[in-house]
Amino acid sequence: MNAKHLGFVFIYLVLAGTAQAASANMLIYIHPQEYTHSIKLWQFYSDHWFEQGPLVEPVVKSVLAAEYGEVDMCKAGSEGRSLVWIKPRMYYNPHMTTFYGEITAMTYTSNGEPIASYVGEAQKIGFLDVYPRVSIVAAYKMAMEDLISKMRKDQKLKNVTSEGVINTDAGGACAIITSLPAPKPMDLDYIIKPVN
Repeated sequence: MNAKHLGFVFIYLVLAGTAQAASANMLIYIHPQEYTHSIKLWQFYSDHWFEQGPLVEPVVKSVLAAEYGEVDMCKAGSEGRSLVWIKPRMYYNPHMTTFYGEITAMTYTSNGEPIASYVGEAQKIGFLDVYPRVSIVAAYKMAMEDLISKMRKDQKLKNVTSEGVINTDAGGACAIITSLPAPKPMDLDYIIKPVN
């Protein structure tokens, strides 16, 4: 290998290392239970079981990235300015043929200090036995848009995500969240929640 090729290899390695070390404006945490614990939406003659994590994650990432720029999921070695714990909820009313989605976002600085909590809600008319995942994702997307409209008004959150201190061990802050209580597997408070 000649010196020219070695130079290109060196530049490639430097750029690859820089790309991996990029920090996010916001790190996203979704509890592992949301990926492993199925919830059931039911109607009179058929049910639909699904895990919320795989459906809500791409929606959350795209909506938060559009608003806050660089976002990433919490993992070992994460670097970021802020942290958001996403808690999704979904309910189906068979009488009204309506999906009710709710997403709660609890925001923190990269050091784990609480900033605020926000709740986004949505309703999507659809049939549980006709492509339910499409309606579920649409309800999550509408709930995220409602959530973002509330987060957008918080100047403190805006300051932290744009100018906050980058914690090079924000993965440690992500680990702190795991010590908080896990979401309830069956949130009865949400099921009996009054509908507007």
